[in-house]
Amino acid sequence: MSEKEAVVSQTQTEEQNTVETAQPTIPSYKAFSLEEFLEQQEEGNLPVPLESDDDFVKAIEQTLSSVQPGEIVKGVIVGFDDDNVLVDVGLKSAGIVPRIEFPADAELKVGDEVEVYVEKLEDGEGKPVLSRRRAEFLKVWRKINEAYENKQVLRAKILRRIKGGFVVDLMGVEAFLPGSQVDIRPVRDFDAWIGREIDVQVVKINHATENVVVSRKVLLEDQLKEQREALLSKLERGMILEGYVKAITDFGIFVDLGGVDGLVHITDISWGRVNHPSEFVKLDEKIKVVVLDFDEEKKRISLGMKQLTPHPWENIGDKYQPGVKVKGKVVSLTDYGAFVEIEKGIEGLIHVSEMSWTEHIKHPSQVVSLGQTVEAVVLNIDKENRKLSLGLKQLQPDPWKELVKKYPVGSRHKGIVRNIANFGVFVELEPGVDGLIHISDLSWTKKIRHPAEVVKRGQEIEVVVLSVDLEQRRISLGHKQLQENPWDELAEKYKVGTETEGRIVRILDKGVIVELPDGVDGFVPASQLSFAPIDNIGNYFRVDEIIPLEVIEFDKDARKIVLSAVEYLKDKDEEVINTYNANHPVPGADEFVEQLRYQQLKEQGLLDQEAPAPTLADHLEEVPTVEVTAEVVETPAQEPEATKQEEPSSVEAPAEASTEEENTPSDSDDASESKEA
Repeated sequence: MSEKEAVVSQTQTEEQNTVETAQPTIPSYKAFSLEEFLEQQEEGNLPVPLESDDDFVKAIEQTLSSVQPGEIVKGVIVGFDDDNVLVDVGLKSAGIVPRIEFPADAELKVGDEVEVYVEKLEDGEGKPVLSRRRAEFLKVWRKINEAYENKQVLRAKILRRIKGGFVVDLMGVEAFLPGSQVDIRPVRDFDAWIGREIDVQVVKINHATENVVVSRKVLLEDQLKEQREALLSKLERGMILEGYVKAITDFGIFVDLGGVDGLVHITDISWGRVNHPSEFVKLDEKIKVVVLDFDEEKKRISLGMKQLTPHPWENIGDKYQPGVKVKGKVVSLTDYGAFVEIEKGIEGLIHVSEMSWTEHIKHPSQVVSLGQTVEAVVLNIDKENRKLSLGLKQLQPDPWKELVKKYPVGSRHKGIVRNIANFGVFVELEPGVDGLIHISDLSWTKKIRHPAEVVKRGQEIEVVVLSVDLEQRRISLGHKQLQENPWDELAEKYKVGTETEGRIVRILDKGVIVELPDGVDGFVPASQLSFAPIDNIGNYFRVDEIIPLEVIEFDKDARKIVLSAVEYLKDKDEEVINTYNANHPVPGADEFVEQLRYQQLKEQGLLDQEAPAPTLADHLEEVPTVEVTAEVVETPAQEPEATKQEEPSSVEAPAEASTEEENTPSDSDDASESKEA
């Protein structure tokens, strides 16, 4: 065919090769007759013919340059090279696509049309870099974005578990499903969800990182919205509902009622004692509840479980009566007893006094332990106040009825000192049987301040039973009663005026306690220890010191003996008095010696009855100046003390003198001579 008979006309013969950017068609050629060509040219249907081969090449290059990186284009497989597939997309050379990007079971052959993503127009070898995987991803990505904008429901398969949730397959793209978005209720077993296909909705897209977040929960919430509104509209107190345990806390149970949650407080779980709600329910368990209260504003629902059954105290009289034996679990221990739950909602108290007939229980833990199952006897039922009294010791016969026979009043026994108190001594007669020796029953004659002065813990002691109180469960014992009461004999031996001696065993503020020869204790007041007042007894007297005494008071009933050293010394020689004063140098004591001498002479009738009794001042006036000066020089420190004692001496002496003057009105001259001598 000659050039005149045929010409080539350029037409459009291919469709667009990309989704986003249209690719110019590659020109093709058609043969026309001369008449047809001229006719078509006149009508303007044919392009201007290319004038040369350069124009043809230039047109081809313009067509090739329309393919840009980042586009998806259609290509044709033109061959295979090792692990690559050669695809012609209309560029200078065929592009390379890794074989791994095609499905493993795909049967590829030359001439197949595929869509690829143009990553680069040329690599180092001048070949285009193409990707089928990227092309497929971008097509799915476009669909995911459309689903996100239109809030469409998509199907996804859970692939694996990661921190915080799952990785799911969403149309071939991996997306993230948070654990909190899997279900309305918290997920307990994450592994059980792996491999499941679920409906999800795209809730977030990050275009920069090409991450997708999906949720199943939003779909469920939409489904439950109508159900929730229907439930709230008909909700009222007393309504019984079914729900699933959604969460368990220390204070109660959250129940999913179907789109709305309610709370069963720990106090409304059971009529009995509840340590923790987990003792009664498990997560996701289906339970029945009753509506107790509903706050429409805050949408809070208070539920109850125990209200589904009547309170056990309403029919307690049908099951339990005083004297009936019951079994229960110890649920609480206090200082005063143990609480025992005999059934849910009914607890009884075993008081510490009802745990043993003989032992003194200080704390219930000595007998029972928390959680222990025990048997007890019903003692009393207070239905109005819902109080139940139980007894443990009533399971055994009362041993005190036998103790009365075993320990009659007046019988003697030996025991062990188990405890010492301020008021007495507790003695164990046998295991579980104790008696009390009061401090006043320890000794007939000793003045005991504390029982520890006489006995020690663990010591064996002999006692006498004084009394047995069956009602109060008390045994009174005595130790001094092992001997006869010595006070009848002491009354004859220590009459008033009897002279004796005593060993100081204890020094008090108001006097001293002395032990007399028969082992009986007596009391010497401070005023009877010296002729002069004593500020501090311990400065002049010491424990274990023996002092001469005279009985000035004896009280048999009060078991009291009062003695005096002053009365003993009054009629003794001056040498005896001076020796006593020297051993107990109380300031001012020597001044009274003169008064005693005067009294003795007066009683003997050797003094003028009308003459006043001498005083210390009179004595100082008659003493020669030299002697007075000598006394002052020898004892300078005692002169102020003597001066201090002048006043009491001058006060007491006239009182004695006036008494004596009435009885003996003469002998005053003899008294003066005696004073000078």
